Amino acid sequence: MINVTVYRSQNQIQAFELSGHADSGPYGYDLVCAGVSAVSFGAVNAVIKLCETDLDIEQGAEGGYLHVRLPESLNKEMMTKAQTLLEGMIVSLETIERDYSQFIQIHRK
Repeated sequence: MINVTVYRSQNQIQAFELSGHADSGPYGYDLVCAGVSAVSFGAVNAVIKLCETDLDIEQGAEGGYLHVRLPESLNKEMMTKAQTLLEGMIVSLETIERDYSQFIQIHRK
C-alpha cells in the first residue's frame, strides 16, 4: 500500500510524503507505482524548474519513500506557482486513489 500524506498550514501545502509499495503487479509492471512515481516526480521537477528553487527532498535508498518540503524562503509569486503545481499533483493522485484504493491512500494533516 502506498500512503500519501499531505501536510498543510493555512490551507497551503508545506510538504508531502509517499511511503510504501503498491504491489499491484509484478516488479516492473506495477502500474499504480509507475503512475504515482510519474505524477510525484513530475510535480517535484516542475516546482524545481519553474520556481527556480531547491526543495528539501529525502528519498529511500530502494524506493518506497519520498518526503518533499517547500522552502520557507519562496516569495509570494513562486509560492503561488508551487501551490498550483502541487495541487495538480494531489488531483492526479486522488484520481489514482479513486480507481485503485486498495493500493493507495491519501491522508491530510
